[in-house]
Amino acid sequence: MKRGTELYAVILAGGVGTRFWPLSRRTRPKQFLPITSERTMLEETVARLRPLVPEGRILTVANADQSRAIRRLAPSIPRENVLVEPRGKNTAPSLLLATASVHLRNPEGVVAVLPSDHRIAKPDVFRRKLRAAAETAALEESLVTFGIRPTFPSTGYGYIHFTRRKRKARRGEAFFSVLDFREKPDLETAGEFLNSGDYAWNSGMFVWRASVFARKLERHAPDFFPFWTRTVAALKKRSRAELAGIFEDIPALSIDYALMEKAEGTLVAEGDFGWSDVGAWSSLAGIWPRDGSRNAVKGDAVVLEAGGNICYNPKKLTALVGVRDLVVVETKDALLVCRKDRDQDVRKILGLLERSGKKKFL
Repeated sequence: MKRGTELYAVILAGGVGTRFWPLSRRTRPKQFLPITSERTMLEETVARLRPLVPEGRILTVANADQSRAIRRLAPSIPRENVLVEPRGKNTAPSLLLATASVHLRNPEGVVAVLPSDHRIAKPDVFRRKLRAAAETAALEESLVTFGIRPTFPSTGYGYIHFTRRKRKARRGEAFFSVLDFREKPDLETAGEFLNSGDYAWNSGMFVWRASVFARKLERHAPDFFPFWTRTVAALKKRSRAELAGIFEDIPALSIDYALMEKAEGTLVAEGDFGWSDVGAWSSLAGIWPRDGSRNAVKGDAVVLEAGGNICYNPKKLTALVGVRDLVVVETKDALLVCRKDRDQDVRKILGLLERSGKKKFL
């Protein structure tokens, strides 16, 4: 990277557990669970970054309770880097706080925004591409993102529309000009996106120089920019009260809606590093080892004429007999049994529990 720039990583570690209920709960969301390996997803994210980013330049953003969990799970991250949101208000306020924190340390610092609850199957490839993206952000007046090549017409992801005619290359990686960001489409539109070859899934990973982020806000999100100046001032004074006031006033918007969809000159690189957002129990079918009948099991199990099931029951023996394509999850106080193709509806269980007064299970 050019002289004077440093790479910082901002790990978005907020959010509550819904789709991985009953294993995930409000106080123990997905990022704090060992879902994809023996380590929690947050620990996996930090470990993936260590060869590229020193822990002194790794920051996290989450609420107060989650930040205490982060300090337990990642004690080597400096305490001052564990940024506490006064209120959860979506990703735009979180990233104003984090980028302003980097800006005060080094305005030319490059910020890599990374979710804490995604799986990357090829960490070496990820680091190589992240380095190339960081160098691009250091040299260009651009926001940079990673897009994932669609493998099916998903209606659950936002899409990035890009052109292959305008491209830059750095460290052997291609960066294409973004035309626009598209919201989650219906099935027919998703099919059109898939067939065109000019759309990618939005990974939620972004790279930018702190000073460029500020200038893009000022130019393309003028209604949001005053919150940036207020945040910088509050951080300079180390005023928790002022930060709390900002988070009371600031709109609860995603960074996509607040800035990325409006900014000009954004670049996208292909995120072909084995990405999965691990969005629901069914996603584990491609992550956990499977037997010859495609059953993915965590725990001891015996299987008789059963296939395509996902089972989490690490402390007991599970017997699967004559059932197919089910999700079976047992914890100490709850049991989930659902069809694998209905696992997106698991989050609706939380609403039923809330309305029926069974809040202890949330």
